[in-house]
Formats: sequence, structure tokens, C-alpha cells
Amino acid sequence: MEKKHERNHTECRGMILPVRDALDVINGKWKLPIIIALTFGVKRFSELSREIPGITDRMLSKELRDLELNQLVKRTVHDTFPVTVEYSLTEYGQSLENVIDSLRQWGVNHRKRIMGDKT
Repeated sequence: MEKKHERNHTECRGMILPVRDALDVINGKWKLPIIIALTFGVKRFSELSREIPGITDRMLSKELRDLELNQLVKRTVHDTFPVTVEYSLTEYGQSLENVIDSLRQWGVNHRKRIMGDKT
């Protein structure tokens, strides 16, 4: 009986740790909205700021740096005058597409179940 309990404990931890790692990278109020906005194409900072209601420029800048450190977002500086900076999802960032779509679908279903919303 002890071996089965130990195996379940190991399997449980084996599921929890990678999920925790993933959530550590995309946690918070703003990271997923930024990633979602970038799934619609390359954006300049001001475009991202306009597309994500409620985010401050300071927070957007911080979150973009974090996403860049985690290799989800690429920052490209163009040698123009004035300098143009664009943000895009990396190939690695694009790998979140199915995760985000699953979360979106779950959210739609949850909204219908809890709030009776038909949207």
C-alpha cells in the first residue's frame, strides 16, 4: 500500500511542478493580454498600450522585459529616425497558442455556466 501512495505522490508532484513553472512565466494580470495582442501581429509599444485597456506604460515596459527574458517576446530596434521599436512573439512564444486557446474556451464555458452569459 505504501508503494502505491508513494507513486501517487510522485505523479502528483510531477504534474504540479511543471504547471507551477509555466504559471510563474505567464502569471499576473498583464502577461497573457500582451501575448494575446502580439498573436495578432508585430506591434509598437504605443499600439500595445492602446490595445490593452488599463495597463500603464511603466507596467507594459516591465512585463515586456520579463517576457523577453523568458524568450516569449522579441524586441526589435530599427535604425530609423526617430528610432522605431517593435515587439513580436518568438517561435517559443507562439507555442502558447494552444494553451491560450484552451484557456479562452474554458473561460467562455465558465462564463456561460456561472453567469449564464451567451457570448
